[in-house]
Amino acid sequence: MLAMDGGARILSAVSLGAVLLSGCKQAPKEAPPLQVAAAADLSVAFEEMGKLFESRTGQHVTFSFGASGALAKQLSEGAPFDLFAAASAAFVDSTVKAGACDGSTKALYARGHLVVWSKKGGVELHTLAELTNPDIKHIAIANPEHAPYGKAAKEALVSAKLWPELESKIVQAENVRQALQFAQTGNADVAIVALSLVARDDSGRSLAVDPALHRPIEQTLVVCRNGKNAAGGRAFAELVESPEGQGLLARYGFGGSAQQLPK
Repeated sequence: MLAMDGGARILSAVSLGAVLLSGCKQAPKEAPPLQVAAAADLSVAFEEMGKLFESRTGQHVTFSFGASGALAKQLSEGAPFDLFAAASAAFVDSTVKAGACDGSTKALYARGHLVVWSKKGGVELHTLAELTNPDIKHIAIANPEHAPYGKAAKEALVSAKLWPELESKIVQAENVRQALQFAQTGNADVAIVALSLVARDDSGRSLAVDPALHRPIEQTLVVCRNGKNAAGGRAFAELVESPEGQGLLARYGFGGSAQQLPK
């Protein structure tokens, strides 16, 4: 009887261990934080979008904001992002070609707009041609080589036949958000930037740039392969493209819903 009791005790311990182990295996795994690479023009709007996403899903979102071209290069070199929200379809295409992102998830989600911004108390512009005013010494734009808004800014000035006269005044920033900071800090008199960065900011004045002066700024996103939470990337993309997400973007000056933009 003693031997049987001992065996029973051993069997019970083994059974309990198996149950605990089984329970550990069945416990749901917490999703890793969502890693989103996003164009700098989204830095204000996506902070709000991220809070909305977290409140809905319980998943934490980490954003890396920068020039679309610079982020595309990082992705193509293996950066572990789950979603890429660019200000240009061309840079999204480059990540798909490199195998870093899933081309079947590519979607246009908004159209961006340019403004010339100056802080209150500084120069006040009524036309783009007034940028030639001698009192304006420095005009900040994002680097046209890897920042879609910088490229659009240069295209607009070229189309308006102002570039030759203004080129010596141009100060290039790494991205459109830094271009705005140059004007905010007085390192530039004005900045040609994304409306989305200043739409809800009353610290300065904005002059709209005619969109006919440059190619459309087609904001495009894609789910990527090198991150650890592709499902979260798809969920965030769905939020951005949803009526609620589109409404949020509209409040920051983005035009055209994802459904209305040409594919």
